[in-house]
Amino acid sequence: MPDDTLPPFIRHLLKPEAYPHAAAGVKLVQTHISYVLLAGDFVYKFKKPVDFGFLNFTTLEKRRYFCEQELQLNRRLCPGLYLGLVQIAVADAGYLLQSAEEAAGEVVEYGVRMARMPEERMMANIMKAGQLTGAMVDAICDTLVPFYEQAESGPEIRQFGTAAAVSINVLENFTQSQQFVGAGVLAPPQFVAIERYARDFLHNEALFQSRIDQGRIRDCHGDLYSANICLAEQIYIYDCIEFNQRFRYCDVASDVAFLLMDLDFHGLEALGQRFLHRFLEATQDHGLPAMLNFYKCYRAYVRGKIGLFTAHAPEVDEQTRQQALDLARRYFVLAEQYATR
Repeated sequence: MPDDTLPPFIRHLLKPEAYPHAAAGVKLVQTHISYVLLAGDFVYKFKKPVDFGFLNFTTLEKRRYFCEQELQLNRRLCPGLYLGLVQIAVADAGYLLQSAEEAAGEVVEYGVRMARMPEERMMANIMKAGQLTGAMVDAICDTLVPFYEQAESGPEIRQFGTAAAVSINVLENFTQSQQFVGAGVLAPPQFVAIERYARDFLHNEALFQSRIDQGRIRDCHGDLYSANICLAEQIYIYDCIEFNQRFRYCDVASDVAFLLMDLDFHGLEALGQRFLHRFLEATQDHGLPAMLNFYKCYRAYVRGKIGLFTAHAPEVDEQTRQQALDLARRYFVLAEQYATR
């Protein structure tokens, strides 16, 4: 990737000497909304100044606020992982990486500092190696059950479980991805089938209301899949949605469906069933299965949409673009399978 496609402060942070600790072999990972720098024993995450409608990081003040939200919310599941707020300042010596308490120079960016987890223990890497076990899935389940039991609820949160509220999240995906239909990744018949299924299911207002009445709408994680789970000496479930409450205030079934969809995507349906049976036994959430296929379809489509966004971001390199398009194509196929069951 040409250096001039990156912000100057990111180019600076690619140098090991930019850090106050050992940071040989700094690695940059990009998503459609973040720059993530792997530097020695730490990870630094900076938000891109983008506005996708469902998130808005276009001002420095907003990026600081959402960095603070990211720290607060992720400490629910990973209190020792999220270390604090950092800032990039400009002084006579150039760019400076500082803790948020320091005051040297003009602050031009904020970020989050995290402890670095062992990459070989990332759930996605364990799955690629064919080493995900039932015991690991059980441990994830046993971490999530008390998290959902303790997660905040209340009138403000419960209103996000209505069919009308859920429809905002679901239907905006079709609006945001419609420009890509027929461009080689999302075929028109796929788009029509998935949208029709979603709209039909959303007519079941009584079903959505029953989930509210059962107390199943909570302040959840919002982005629960293998890319955000590390199976190390303990279970780390990190990188929850901080930028928009309506993606995090949701039915527990929607959160769980994301993880189960991810296992389906990787051909691990049997482990998904194991997780589901254990989760249902622990929670006695007998209404969850009725929502599962709908939310799996929704989650698969979201991942496809994000792949399209990543592929069309001007700053990503060609290899990243092609990988994102391939993943998007596969996610849309899976969404169609859920929609046509």
